[in-house]
Amino acid sequence: MALALLRARPRGAALAVLGSALLRRPAALGAAAARCVPVRDSHGPPPQGHGSSKAASLHWTGERAVSVLLLGLLPAAYLCPGPAVDYSLAAALTLHGHWGLGQVITDYVHGDTPNKVANMGLYVLSGLTFAGLCYFNYQDVGICKAVAMLWSL
Repeated sequence: MALALLRARPRGAALAVLGSALLRRPAALGAAAARCVPVRDSHGPPPQGHGSSKAASLHWTGERAVSVLLLGLLPAAYLCPGPAVDYSLAAALTLHGHWGLGQVITDYVHGDTPNKVANMGLYVLSGLTFAGLCYFNYQDVGICKAVAMLWSL
């Protein structure tokens, strides 16, 4: 019978019966909790990543846009190779790789100093990659024709 009465009540009714007794801490626990230093301030900004959910959302949208752009650039590189497609591929591939390796750093590099060193290395690597691809496009045959030459082997 008592079980049937508990089931008939709304969900919050059981807590209302107990009143605010569940919300009060004993004095000993309150003093012990006051002495403990929190590991991380849960109300502050996250230590890494983007500052707001709006920025993270825009970054996620940008990543997806570059991925879709790459899907469109691959057939364009085959159908109409040229400098515009070569430089677009250089920029999109570099940006795609930069964001992908940035996520690897975020996931696997911990600590303030190692994170800063890894991110600086990533920026240097991405800059050198873009410069190298642009140099290859300007001084040599370009990305599209190079891939076509590899396929003809």
